[in-house]
Amino acid sequence: MEVIAQKLDDIVDSLQPLTVEWKDDTARRVIERLKTFPVKKAYAIGDVKALLDENFDDGILILRLFIGLSKDQFESNLRGIRLEKSIGIKSYRADRNGFIEDLLSTGLLEAMAEEANRKPHWSDVLVERLRSGRGSAISGQKRGRGVEDFAEAIVRKVFGSNFDMRCTFSGPKEKAKCDFAIPAKSDPRIVIESKGYGATGSKMTDIIGDIEQIMRAKRPDTALLFFTDGLTWKQRKSDLRKIVGFQNSGGITRIYTYAMADQFEADLRQLKAEYRL
Repeated sequence: MEVIAQKLDDIVDSLQPLTVEWKDDTARRVIERLKTFPVKKAYAIGDVKALLDENFDDGILILRLFIGLSKDQFESNLRGIRLEKSIGIKSYRADRNGFIEDLLSTGLLEAMAEEANRKPHWSDVLVERLRSGRGSAISGQKRGRGVEDFAEAIVRKVFGSNFDMRCTFSGPKEKAKCDFAIPAKSDPRIVIESKGYGATGSKMTDIIGDIEQIMRAKRPDTALLFFTDGLTWKQRKSDLRKIVGFQNSGGITRIYTYAMADQFEADLRQLKAEYRL
């Protein structure tokens, strides 16, 4: 082969977009099923049963599309409704009526009627692309920010403006990032980390490393509070178990969820008095 010196511009000029076909066999089956799906003013249990009996996995996917949730979000919601029950085909076959009743509690029938009778507009496709792309990222950001905003409202209620937010605080030997440092990032007596998740992913494991860094950086007598929520923790129990282990061993002072908001406020007031803040 002849040895030549390539030029950057030549390579850049030769670049082309990488286009791929997004439809697999499942997508093609679902699309064909949707084309034959009956349009009704109102749907009933029988319509849902017919979809699941025909092909359970495809039926679940179609029902999820009606509701407009990602796979992780749909499964998290359904697991939250069914608690310790399975959400697979064996569970469905063992108790079809109970399984479908749990599905209906998500507002499924109403969503089916609304989507099937929606008047199409040329912008619908573009709106869907926006929702599945940028909208998906924004939803994740909003879930996390929602938990942080909720925690901030309580922190502000107790401490006014006497705290630093989304900062890097200084500990005796190293620094670490946190969502709230009270009364200040220079020498915090209370450190709070807040995280909310609507879908499972690596970020739920990453928070363990973040908490470990905070525990290493903070003073031994600095209180570390962790505020979180989201049904997806039920699918990442191993990660949550490690965080609870930190609390059990004294690394984390207390873990809170939305349901524990009153306790969160009460503990902040107690810490405020103890630290004379």
